[in-house]
Parts: sequence; structure tokens; C-alpha cells
Amino acid sequence: MKERELAQWLRSYDGRPLKLMEVCGTHTAALYRSGIRQMLPPSITLLSGPGCPVCVTPTAYIDRLVEYALTENCKVLSFGDMLGVPGSRMSLAGARDRGGRADFFYNPEDALDMAAAEPGMTFILAAVGFETTAPVWASLVQRVYREKIRNVRFLTALKTMPRAIRLLAVRGDIDGFLCPGHVAVITGSDAYRELAAVCGTTMVIGGFTPPLLLRALVRLVLQCAKGTEGLWNEYPAVVRPRGNEQARALLREVFSPGNAVWRGLGSIEESGLYLAGPYKELDAGSSGLTDDAVPRGCCCGQVLTGRLAPVRCPSFGKACTPEHPVGACMVSSEGACCVTYREGGPA
Repeated sequence: MKERELAQWLRSYDGRPLKLMEVCGTHTAALYRSGIRQMLPPSITLLSGPGCPVCVTPTAYIDRLVEYALTENCKVLSFGDMLGVPGSRMSLAGARDRGGRADFFYNPEDALDMAAAEPGMTFILAAVGFETTAPVWASLVQRVYREKIRNVRFLTALKTMPRAIRLLAVRGDIDGFLCPGHVAVITGSDAYRELAAVCGTTMVIGGFTPPLLLRALVRLVLQCAKGTEGLWNEYPAVVRPRGNEQARALLREVFSPGNAVWRGLGSIEESGLYLAGPYKELDAGSSGLTDDAVPRGCCCGQVLTGRLAPVRCPSFGKACTPEHPVGACMVSSEGACCVTYREGGPA
């Protein structure tokens, strides 16, 4: 079917009620901006999942970064979204206002130029992300190790997606999942095929343009309405069965899996990536950051697990806005609350 026909089919769906979840934060934003989310009939409920790496990071990690920012001769560098994320006491931006050292980069490799310019300063790099960005961090870790750059260390909060999706799938109240396309480029579609089989659920890998999103959603709705379990790859131009094997090999060399805390989901076994082997010497204390003292009034944990729509949070748009965020989901450009607020959607 053509794009117009797909859109019409989706608008006119009148089958059994379906509860679906898009896992990727980029999908969350794309579904709003394309108008696809707004066209869904009342019988289709679309939930946002834990696909924003900034949003699922526990406050203990933010607190550790804040400690470093306030430590003499230390400077924290991160992607811009991280600066405004509330910790249990303050954000990195708050620490900077109190004289701490924290800044952002567009490209993690820019941090090495900054470190070379200030050899007396120890730079702590906030390595946050999923399988999509983990190879970038692995490559940078290798370079720092190989070039013996002494004033760069990594605080990692890198996570892998399949076990989190499995935890949501076995809960049994979500009919199907729109799986993260960018992540699947690295992991491959086979990882999600196995996951769908183990969980007995319906999964579709989708792209990000309106035609690709429409095709993926129509496939997901169609198969869920039939009660058909399994995986369908609607992003075959870039997602291969085994993914990017070179990137996966790089991750195996630099990192080892370990337990990681996800906001709203708790500790998930083997879902974190931690520096391994000789690269451990570059770690800034990434293990054991398990506390998640969520700020008062924050419902991010419920939003990230599909239990609460952003607009149902009592703080949404009132005490909590992108200018004055209570929780991480209102900070990140991929956070469901921020996207909903800026796009003016009903979530």
C-alpha cells in the first residue's frame, strides 16, 4: 500500500482495542512530528517506553557526576541533555551555578581536544546511551587507552535494550512493541526475533520517516489484531539479521555485561555495559550506582514503563516544564514528557 492508503487504514481501524508501545525515544518524537500519533483511532493506545537513555539513568549516577563537577581539578563533560537532569540534590547545571565545572559536547571526541588543552585537569566523560552509541564510546575508550591520555576517565551508564523489553513484555498488558530501529542496526533483527519467541509477543522493527513509521505501525496493528506472535522487520534496508558484527565485536572487547538500574524497572540483570580488561583503569567508578532518589512529584518511572501517560502526571505542564523540569523525561529531547509538552499532544 502507498503512504496515503496506509494512513487511511490506520485511521479507520475498528478491530479489538490494542495497547502498543514504541520503545525508542526517537520514535516518540517522530510519531508526534509526523502527525501519525495524532491520527490513531481511540481503539489504539500508544505508550512510550524506556527508550531515552538519559531518562532511565538513576539519580545516583547524576549525583556522582555532580560530585566530580564540584571536585577540585575535575571537569565533567556530557551531551547537553544530561546537564539539566535532576539528581537527588541538584543537576550538573546546578553544580555549575555553584562554581562546579561541567560542560557539554556535540561529539565525544571533542573532549580529547579539551583534555589536551588543560593537562592539569581530569576530565570525566559521562558515557550514556544504548547499543547505538556504545560503539562510539568503545572506540573512544580504546583511543584514550592506546594514546595513554592520562587525564580522561569514563563514568558509564551504558545499557542494552532487549532485557528491558523482555521485562515489559512478560508483564502481559502490552499487545505489541515497535522496536528501536537504531539499536537494531547494531544488535540485528535476530535478537528481537528470539525475544518475541521467548516472550510470546508481537514485535516490529521500524524506521523513522513517515512512510516507514506508517508501514511499521500498520504491520504491528495488523499482526496484533490477529493475535500473531513473532517479529517483522520493516526496516530491512539498514537492519540485517545479525546486525553490525564489527560493532558488536568492539563492544565485547571493551565492555563486559553487568547489572544496571533502570528508572521505573529497577535492577535488570546483565543489561549494563562496564569497562573490562585493561580498560578498567579508565573507569571513574561506574559500578554500584544503584540509588534512584526520584524527586518529589516526579512520575518518570511510571511514564517510562507505560503505566502513566505524561499528561496524567499531576506535575505535567504545571510544576514540571522543560524550563523547570522535575524529572528527566521533561529534560531530554527524546523524553516522552518533553516531546508531549513541546508537540502539544495528548500522549
